Amino acid sequence: MQLSTDNILCTHVGSLPRPQSVVDLLLQKERGEAVDPAEFARTMHREVERIVRRQVELGIDVVSDGETSKIGYATYIKDRLSGFGEDFKPKPHLDLREHPQFREKMTAFLGSQKFRRMQCIGPVKVIEQESLKTDIINFRDALTKTGAREGFMNAASPGVVASFQPNAYYPSHGDYIDAVAEAMKPEYEAIADAGLILQVDCPDLAMSRHTGFQDMTESEFLKTIDHHVEALNYALERVPADMTRMHICWGNYEGPHDHDIPLERIMGAILKAKPQAISFEASNPRHSHEWKVWEATRIPEDKVLIPGVLDSSTNFVEHPELVAERIVRFADIVGRERVLAGTDCGFGTFAGLGKVDPDIAFKKLGSLVKGAAIASERLWH
Repeated sequence: MQLSTDNILCTHVGSLPRPQSVVDLLLQKERGEAVDPAEFARTMHREVERIVRRQVELGIDVVSDGETSKIGYATYIKDRLSGFGEDFKPKPHLDLREHPQFREKMTAFLGSQKFRRMQCIGPVKVIEQESLKTDIINFRDALTKTGAREGFMNAASPGVVASFQPNAYYPSHGDYIDAVAEAMKPEYEAIADAGLILQVDCPDLAMSRHTGFQDMTESEFLKTIDHHVEALNYALERVPADMTRMHICWGNYEGPHDHDIPLERIMGAILKAKPQAISFEASNPRHSHEWKVWEATRIPEDKVLIPGVLDSSTNFVEHPELVAERIVRFADIVGRERVLAGTDCGFGTFAGLGKVDPDIAFKKLGSLVKGAAIASERLWH
């Protein structure tokens, strides 16, 4: 994993807006409609190269494939693993439950949910890895053609798989998490073996407190996520820590977020996880103050921070001076070499859904690059 040795490196959380040609194909597959395999392959290969090239041209140092071929960051696994079926409707998030009119407005603005959410109804096993191999080939090809500095690829953590696809088969939640960890292990290893940085997406350590695990007490939740981290570490046992980063967030949506669990309550679990780099929300109005928590925490010297210096749920384009201010704040805590500039979350978490306009999303990333340059000038000169 490259670090900010000469200047602050820029990255993001992974998912980026997909063009309509990609969205249409992904939704056809999601609905079980016939899709021409050759057309699908051509489209994904072409659009991965385009999205990587756009990042490189903007000045992003550590790029992703935009999660172009995935319908959703946590639900794509149903096509690679067995055991999932029977759609279910989740409860409203705790912070949205008491605001039904706002929920209706969100649906009107974003559109109805088009991806499928299932339950675990059978043994979880690997059934297909060709799509993973294709994703890796497409991404590596794009990195070579564009001259990108470094690439990272997202994968769902065992905990977020369980958060989106709840258990209706295993004797306990713990048994389910262990089975998912075993099944995801080959995916994590394949990404790292390909020379890509692996990013495991772990919103379960924060967001799930007010979503999928909202009926738990706080102590039950903390015990649960401790097990999630243990299972993740097991799944990463053959992946070097310095080839791995993790993303933590409280949900990539504009809402009250007044039921978000405070960072300090979950910091212990976060720091127990193996990945060297930690990507987290640090810009939105509910979590921008938590730089103080990082400042007050004894952070292991081998950990690298990727604070979100852009909010990923609004169409405001942050001023580069504000971006620089946020970067410098974290550099003052752990040192400039241990900070990369990131985003609060992805800009295309689910294909075809998202409040941020695609062109504005890239304007925001351009501001990230400009802000990192200002911060680098202050930190190195």
